Amino acid sequence: MAYKIALAGIGKIARDQHVPAIAASPDWDLAATVSRHGSVDGVEAYDDLGAMLAARPDIEVVSLCMPPVPRFDYAKAAIAAGRHVMLEKPPGASLAECHALEAMARAAGVSIYATWHSREAAMVATAKAWLKDKTLESLHVIWKEDVRKWHPGQTWIWQAGGLGVFDPGINALSIVTEILPDPIHVTASELLIPENCETPIAASIDFAHPGGARVTAEFDFRKEGDQFWTIEIEAREGRLTLLEGGGALEIDGKAQTAGPATDALTGEYPRLYANMARLVRAGGVDMDLAPLVHVADAFLLGRWITVDPFIE
Repeated sequence: MAYKIALAGIGKIARDQHVPAIAASPDWDLAATVSRHGSVDGVEAYDDLGAMLAARPDIEVVSLCMPPVPRFDYAKAAIAAGRHVMLEKPPGASLAECHALEAMARAAGVSIYATWHSREAAMVATAKAWLKDKTLESLHVIWKEDVRKWHPGQTWIWQAGGLGVFDPGINALSIVTEILPDPIHVTASELLIPENCETPIAASIDFAHPGGARVTAEFDFRKEGDQFWTIEIEAREGRLTLLEGGGALEIDGKAQTAGPATDALTGEYPRLYANMARLVRAGGVDMDLAPLVHVADAFLLGRWITVDPFIE
């Protein structure tokens, strides 16, 4: 049986990832969209979530794809209407509102899922399995991309709550928190804020690791030319490098291939929607907030440095 789902927020990520993943899955039937600016051909469209919830009690699940700041009110309304909720990353604009949404969902007896699409990249599970019994010596994240290419016209990303460079950077942190067998925490950070923006265009973070390994990350939205979404890991037993945002993997310099379990579903978002279907069937909740904790701590502990204005 396919669940009827509504997609709220019809922007680039919804069109490129969510709509195709839903269409390709036997678990889902895209029954409605909610957006002031977009729609999907052949799908009933609303410009108000409350109107959709009232008109379509048959829709069981709402997937939220709008920017993080308005997401709380949408999720709260959907939960209050008894609908299961799927949250695009980051799951909210603050940790407190994410905790509140989880409590609401549990009280209402509905499922809620904080998705981290980069955890579903092809080689992340292989990296996690390799690291399980290794002695970590260092881990370094290099996440550098051209914001003008990947986030054109997205002014919300530069406003308070938009995360700035941490909008993609949190993808790296979602992988790190998934593959490391031991928890880490932020000890220091440096945030470069354009003088006309409210969020960082670049950042670096130092972490503490319980075994004393050196763990660092650098994020930059100003990278032209080659783009980097890389995690470099040195262990006592060997070297692992995740490339292409977790889509490719080298161990001791040798390229690895994905196993049969990864091949069962093609792509990060199809796997997210398969996870959501399992949660709904089981009445489960998945609100892992570890990546967002690191971003919040980077802001709390950060040394703020004003840099040249960002001009798109």
